[in-house]
Amino acid sequence: MKRKNNLTIKIGKQKIGAGFPVFIVAEISGNHNGSFKRAKDLVKAACESGADAIKLQTYTPDTLTIDSTKKYFQVKTNPAWKGKTLYELYKEAYTPWNWQPELKKIAESYRIPLFSTPFDKSAVDFLEKLKIPVYKIASFETGDIELLKKVASTKKPVIISRGITSFKELALAISTLKENGSSSIAILHCISSYPARPEEMNLSTIPAIRKRFNVVTGISDHSLGISAAIASVVLGASIIEKHFTLKRSDGGPDAAFSLEPHEFKNLIKSVRETEKAIGTPQFTIGKEESKNIIFRRSLFITKNIKIGQEFTRENVRCIRPGYGLSCKYLPKVLNKKAAKNIEKGTPLSWKLIS
Repeated sequence: MKRKNNLTIKIGKQKIGAGFPVFIVAEISGNHNGSFKRAKDLVKAACESGADAIKLQTYTPDTLTIDSTKKYFQVKTNPAWKGKTLYELYKEAYTPWNWQPELKKIAESYRIPLFSTPFDKSAVDFLEKLKIPVYKIASFETGDIELLKKVASTKKPVIISRGITSFKELALAISTLKENGSSSIAILHCISSYPARPEEMNLSTIPAIRKRFNVVTGISDHSLGISAAIASVVLGASIIEKHFTLKRSDGGPDAAFSLEPHEFKNLIKSVRETEKAIGTPQFTIGKEESKNIIFRRSLFITKNIKIGQEFTRENVRCIRPGYGLSCKYLPKVLNKKAAKNIEKGTPLSWKLIS
């Protein structure tokens, strides 16, 4: 069956969508804790953990907000960030732009693409010079029409997180991208809580997004652990984005809901096993499964029978193993006569029936 173009996107040489391996993205975010060395170590560790791509965030405190201590700019939603102003939080979390070319080179040395989330037009211009292969739109930026138009003008694939975004707002974001040059769009289900609780996840939104917008879908997962991400694969997620850190105890703005390298490896292993388990609809007997067909019931002679004697329910039974005629033939066999003497424990076959 021919695939519809809008149900696959391409990042570098890798196709993403139904029928292709899930694309697993390691989000570095602010887990570098202000250290360029740590940022480089994060990228290396994510690549070595098996990530399909590395993602950064490209902004500065001044492109996101203003330096103000007024109540409007106080962070109150996350205990880990409490007491900070937005400006202070973003100053701590942002990835300096002069680091990003080197981080991209490291990822590419592993033959893994690196891309980023721009938060304003200047970030797009910067990332275009880096020649990133795809853009990510953060959930809080889905309503920034000017940013969407700028990203769309690059003609590159776009991945959108839909946290705190209604279907109506998402429809506007998609139409804006399409009208301004984007033809390759994926939407990630996302809960903008940090961390997100299992009861908030509503993973059934993933197939609903695909049905409503006819696009590649996935998840940007802020929940703890890997359960939600694995479950998303069963529901049709083609992209999984998870925050990545070297060690949660090292702290950082996103550390609490980030995976350590061994956990990220386990996520990838579990996703690949889940993909294999999902497989394709099948009603035939598999190769390995067929070896156990002998454990099915079949018709067996359960008492010694002499030539010419009738088959009855007393001397023919449907029992295990499966070497005899199918049990469905019992009504046809009853009252027929034996073609020869037959010992108890012999599988019944047509040649034994006269």
